[in-house]
Amino acid sequence: MLKQLSTVAVAMFLAAGVTTHAFAEDKAACEKQADEKKLHGAAKNSFVKKCSGGAAAAKSPAAEACEKQAGEKKLHGAAKNSFVKKCTADAK
Repeated sequence: MLKQLSTVAVAMFLAAGVTTHAFAEDKAACEKQADEKKLHGAAKNSFVKKCSGGAAAAKSPAAEACEKQAGEKKLHGAAKNSFVKKCTADAK
């Protein structure tokens, strides 16, 4: 598992240059989706942040890999949060 995390970390590092530009495009697309859903204020900000991965930029490569694993396991809510927290701690 540690080898997989290392591979993901290298891939994330190499993709970091593309991420900033992609984030800006994603944010614009998410803003449009929020407008189509007629979201305003805090609801719109929350939707755009979650949609565009705004919090993802601050995550470590280990956390990103654990998030991906949680998605593959189809975990949601508290189960996902618990899994990601334990997985990230185990990776360190």
